[in-house]
Amino acid sequence: MSDPTDKPQGNMYEVVFPVPDVTGSEGHLTLVIALSGYADAGNAVSESASFLLDALEHRPLVNFSIDELIDYRSRRPAVTMNRDQIVDVSDLNLSLNVVRDNVGKPFLLLSGPEPDMRWEAFSTAVADLAERYDVGRTVSLYSAPMTVPHTRPLGIIAHGTDKRKLSDMHTWGNRVTVPGAASLNIEYELASRGCDAFGFTAQVPHYVAASEYPLASLRLLQEVAKLAKLELPLEALEKESARVAELLNTQTNDSGEVSQLVNLLEEQYDQEVQRRQELETSPLLGPNGEMPSADEIGAEFEKFLASQPLRPVEDSSSLDAEAETPANADSSATTSEDADAHSEEPESTSADDKSAEFSADETAEQPESEQPREEQAESEESGEPEKPRRRRGWKPWFRF
Repeated sequence: MSDPTDKPQGNMYEVVFPVPDVTGSEGHLTLVIALSGYADAGNAVSESASFLLDALEHRPLVNFSIDELIDYRSRRPAVTMNRDQIVDVSDLNLSLNVVRDNVGKPFLLLSGPEPDMRWEAFSTAVADLAERYDVGRTVSLYSAPMTVPHTRPLGIIAHGTDKRKLSDMHTWGNRVTVPGAASLNIEYELASRGCDAFGFTAQVPHYVAASEYPLASLRLLQEVAKLAKLELPLEALEKESARVAELLNTQTNDSGEVSQLVNLLEEQYDQEVQRRQELETSPLLGPNGEMPSADEIGAEFEKFLASQPLRPVEDSSSLDAEAETPANADSSATTSEDADAHSEEPESTSADDKSAEFSADETAEQPESEQPREEQAESEESGEPEKPRRRRGWKPWFRF
């Protein structure tokens, strides 16, 4: 492991002396990455970093070389002129700070403009610093414009290496491809070294993406505090978010066109929420529409079989008797003609006579060509009554 006090890879960064104290954490440090310039709708990422540095105690640990990483033509610093003189040139600052929360717990914050060049070397340098200062978890902040209304809760899309920490959050679900970023490169490098890497993306209404939207910064920092167990002073952001929300509601009500757009976005949002709820409660699909594995399907099938009551096995003799009975036979549904016919029968009729009559009726209903000749001959020779046959069209009560 390289010593960060050295000047690695072309004077990319320098460590500030004296080195600030990073002790006081019960476990591994958390590294928060908030690089502006990419996926920063509503200025949520840059404002999150500025808020942490303004509200909390911090000290610089590492300063990165702007000349090595930034293309000034794509990110021109502001210059202030007074009459005929240049009085101020803004500084571009890309640094790693040690920040302490309300109770003094330290964490690291990498903030500033996203590098324009040398992403691979920059990612390697940040990963080396993370190992040097015992970073166990990184959280990258992003903010993207989405077709969502400001009148609904602002959503956060999460991704990360530890799915257990994301169980109660929305993820991308399906496979997606997004433009690369220096923060994503750092995540990939740290994950390959065994460090937990997470990313949170705020869903900012697209019609306010070019303006400051403090609610997005608030939601990002709330998720950071929850994941890293940090105590952050977010009351000021909450008040500012409420003020901006009230201003947006006023502007929406004053414009029929904007109000119509917001109503349409609300309908789409509500439909999407309902779809997600159906997916989360579906026994066939997992959260976010993920297909279950073969083992999960097998386990669910075993649960279904175990929940079914056992059916008693019926006596085989009763099944045989029921199979011999025509399906349309019903002793309680006899017609009046049948009742009269039975009443005229002499009571002394024997069972052999009844069998013979039944056999004769069955034989009469079938054409002679369809009656088996061998059975007829055997019946005539033996003198025994012919066994009753099943009626044509008779079907058993069960099917396969």
